[in-house]
Order: sequence, then structure tokens, then C-alpha cells
Amino acid sequence: MSIAKHTTFNLVGAILPLAISLLTIPIYLNLIGEARYGVLAIAWLLLGYFGLFDLGLGRATAQRIGFLQSGTADQRATAFGTAFWVNLALGILGGLIIWPVAHYVFSFVVDIETDLRAEIVAMVPWLAISLPFATLSGVLTGALIGRERFLELNAISVFGATLIQLLPIFAVLILGPKLTVIIPVVLLSRALTLLVLFQRCLHHIVKGHRIGFETAEASRLLTFGGWVTVTSIVGPMMVILDRMVIGVVSGAAAVTLYTIPFQLGERTTLLARSAANALFPRLSGLEENERTHMAREGQSALIAIMTLITAIGILLIEPFLALWISPQFSNDSRQIGIIILAGFWANSLAIIPYVLIQARGRPDLVAKVHLFEVLPYFAMLYIGLQIFGPPGAAIAFSIRASADALLLGWVAGQLRSSFSLIIKPALIIVATIVVATMLVPGTLAWFISSFFVLSLTLLQAWITAPNKLKKMVLSSINRIKRYNRSTD
Repeated sequence: MSIAKHTTFNLVGAILPLAISLLTIPIYLNLIGEARYGVLAIAWLLLGYFGLFDLGLGRATAQRIGFLQSGTADQRATAFGTAFWVNLALGILGGLIIWPVAHYVFSFVVDIETDLRAEIVAMVPWLAISLPFATLSGVLTGALIGRERFLELNAISVFGATLIQLLPIFAVLILGPKLTVIIPVVLLSRALTLLVLFQRCLHHIVKGHRIGFETAEASRLLTFGGWVTVTSIVGPMMVILDRMVIGVVSGAAAVTLYTIPFQLGERTTLLARSAANALFPRLSGLEENERTHMAREGQSALIAIMTLITAIGILLIEPFLALWISPQFSNDSRQIGIIILAGFWANSLAIIPYVLIQARGRPDLVAKVHLFEVLPYFAMLYIGLQIFGPPGAAIAFSIRASADALLLGWVAGQLRSSFSLIIKPALIIVATIVVATMLVPGTLAWFISSFFVLSLTLLQAWITAPNKLKKMVLSSINRIKRYNRSTD
């Protein structure tokens, strides 16, 4: 099946759980109250941190199974089995550690109402049991990614997200709004999802072979996964700590002005990351020449699409924030939003080189690049805040994102070939920023300039796009025309 279809499956699989979550959050707040929901949020945060006990084995499994596309079924079953048993052991170890840590956090760190404390203490063992389920799902998901079973995987993901959001609501309505009801039901939901994932792995990967263990395979997976874990720590660490630096230097209000546009900007890369996840197993199993060619085509397609998405975002960020939050907030944060959107455009250019390097089996190179960026980034962040205030933080982020794209492109050997693809789209992004900053949204000059810039963006996107993407777009247009004629 084509990369485009796999990307669509990944995109839908990412959007639907988000939509379900947005719909159910108000229901949860109404049923269990803000205090219990806050405790749940901290519990999920702890699970997320201790999910690092996965040690990158989910990604390592995807790469290894993808690499073994032309291997034997027995080799794939051994790789899967080794990842499964190692991950299970790590999940149990993590569960034993999170138990006392969670007990300490909820007893001494978090300020909790007295009548809730006993309920929370009783919840902690369930939280510890949840961790092996969370880590195992990473390996099972990675295995299905490696076999490129994206339709099934995303269908299961949506099914699991629906269960996890809805079953606890029904349980609360029947048994009462207690954390000792919610957490076990969430665990049951995860267990059911895990069983479905495991069954599909048995069908597509194991196929009657023994789910064995091999020391050499474990070493290979842990080496790959260890470097993935470094990247998984460094990236979020920079995001979390930059908020702290902004808060210390410029105050809490500045954190809000920065965080909301940042979260909006982050959403613009959803399509790019869906495409990257679709490409990863395919690239892992190809010879180097084919891999390089496919990566270049993927980069061309992403530049075309992301330039259009980013240009629209830059033009609409100010009126959107005014409508969504308030005109005052929009006025205070529009510069930050525009700079951050430009930064995420640069960030999207790093996604294909990132995937390409990992597909070659060299996640250490990605991790080393990210480690190299840490100190210069925080130095730029501090200086930017001192000189420009909150927009300085956005400038620091955008410079880091650009440096990340350049460094990963260079390490991947894609920098020279990508440079010619980037120049004109980069100039379009600059022109869009000029329109967004110099003209007032809603005025005639703004509409005319926006129309001109977006027309130029569409033209450049069509020129940049690979032939496969053009054929897919034309085919979709023809299908729509045929449908319209048939309904007339």
C-alpha cells in the first residue's frame, strides 16, 4: 500500500483520539471534579515519565522488523519475542519503582484535600500495575509499524482511545466518582487494547513460530533503543525547561503568551509526523540508493505541503487568537505565534533526515546532534528573553529548529540535495511573515496580499511536489468531478 494512504491512516489515527479527548474532558470535570481530575493528570504525567522504561524498544522494534522485511519469518518472530520479553521485564521493574515514587509524590509533594488522600493511596498500586501495559503497547505498536499494518494499528488506536475515555465514565456513573474506580477501569481498557494488538502481532509477525529470546538480538535492540531514549529525554526536556526559563526571566504571564501559540504551531507538524511514521519502516527495509531516493521524494512532498500549511497559519494566527481567546491576547502574542510557526516549518524540514538516519540504524547520530544543541539553545533563550522579552524565546526556538534541520540534513547526507528545494519556499515564508506583521487582518490590502502570497505558495508547492503527489491530487480532483456529475 502507498505511503500516502499510510500517512492518511496515521493522521486520522492521531486526530480522532484527540477529538474524543476534547469531547470527554468536560464530562470528566463535571463527574469527578477538578481535584480528582488534577490527580489523574499528575498520574498520567508520572506514567509518561516512567514510560521511559520502554528504553526506546518500540522504535527499535519498528526499525528491526522493517529491516527484516526481506528476512525470514523466524527472524522476525525472534526479534519480536526478544523485544516483548525485555520490555515486559523493564515494565515490571518500572512498576516496582513508580509505586514508592507515586506514593511519595501524592503524600508529600502535591497539595491534596484530606478526604481524597486515602483514595489516592489506594489508587497507587493500580498505577504501578498500569506501567507494564503502557510499555508493552510500545513494542506491539512498533512491531505492527515495522510490518506497515497502519490501517489495523490506527483502528486499534482509535478503539483503545474510545475505551479508555468512555468506560471510566460509565463506571463512574454506576459505581461513583472514585479514583479507585477510574484507574482499574482504565487498566482494563488498556488490557483489552493490548490483547487486540498482541493478537494482530501473532497473526502478522509470529505466524506459528516460537516467541523466543536471543541475547544478541536483545543487545542490538537495547543499543538502538538506548539512543532513542536519549533523544526522547532531551527533546521534551528542552520544551519543559524553556517554559521554566521564560517564567523565571519574564514571569508566569509570559509563559502563557508563549505556550498557547507553541501548542498551535506544534499541531501544524501532525501531517509531517504521520508521513514520517509511514516512511520509517519502508526506509528501514530498503537498499541505500532506494532509501535515499524515497527520502528525497518524501522531503519534496513535505516541503510543498508544510509551506502551504505554515503560510495559512501565519496569516490567520492573529485573527484566530482574537476569536478563540481575546483581541488583547492576540495582540500580545501574535508576534510570538508568527515566529514559532516559522520555527515549526523549519522543524518539519528535519523530520525526514531524522527518520532516514534512524532507518539506517544510527539513532546515536540523532541523539548526539540533540545533545550538542542543548547548551547553545538555553544560552540563546536567556539572551533572547533579556533583549526581546517573550518574542526572544520564540526566536531562540526557531533558530534551534533551523539548526536542527541543517545539522540532521548534513548528517543524513541530504543537505546539498535539499538546499535547492528549500530556498524558494523559505522566501515565501518570509514574504508571508511580512504580510502578517505589516498589514491589519481584514483590510483590503491584507486580503489582496494574502491572496497573492497563497497563490504563489500553491504554485511553488505544485512545482516542488513529486510526480506521485501530483498524480494523487489530480486523481482526487477527477474523482470529485465524477461524483458531482453523477449526483447532478
